[in-house]
Amino acid sequence: MTASPAAPTPPPGRAPGTRRRGAELTRAIYRATLEELAASSFEELSFEKIAPRAGTGKSVLYRRWSTTAELVLDALKDEDAGLGRLTAPDTGTLRGDLLFLLTRFARVLDEPRGRALRPLLTQRPRHPELFARIMDQVVLPHRALLLDCIRAAVDRGQAAPERATVRTASVGPRLIVAESIDRGSVPDEEVRAVVDEVLLPLLAP
Repeated sequence: MTASPAAPTPPPGRAPGTRRRGAELTRAIYRATLEELAASSFEELSFEKIAPRAGTGKSVLYRRWSTTAELVLDALKDEDAGLGRLTAPDTGTLRGDLLFLLTRFARVLDEPRGRALRPLLTQRPRHPELFARIMDQVVLPHRALLLDCIRAAVDRGQAAPERATVRTASVGPRLIVAESIDRGSVPDEEVRAVVDEVLLPLLAP
């Protein structure tokens, strides 16, 4: 007598016979997408790989997204699973605000949602349209928040007005990204060095 095939193992944390639905399913799909992207590359990303990681069927993904690029963009824009949450610091000092934003950014880069940016950054020439949309809808809002902090410091007399530019607001995040790619992780003391040795002298009134 032939043994019956074993039933598939439910995703971790899920009770047998239960299915995610609605917002819970969407968040699971977003997290699975970014985890899969962080572990491989955009070329290797597929609905067939994302679906089992999210604990759902690939038909669910095909009904909601026509391409993996659309799914990646939605995942990165999500406030919970991705990078969409913007939290303005209010420490009262330029140094405190910069440390808050850049330390949080460094810690996010340690997570799958942050590591998912690496293949997109390094493979930018292969996917210019996707990269442009990520820059416009994900990266630029965060840079604008940092620029707002610099402008607030100008109003407090803590930064030079002529330094409150998009270019200077890009310096800190770029250094953190470069350090993350080079070393794999950016320790807090390196973030402090970026702020104290580079940004504060650059922005000083």
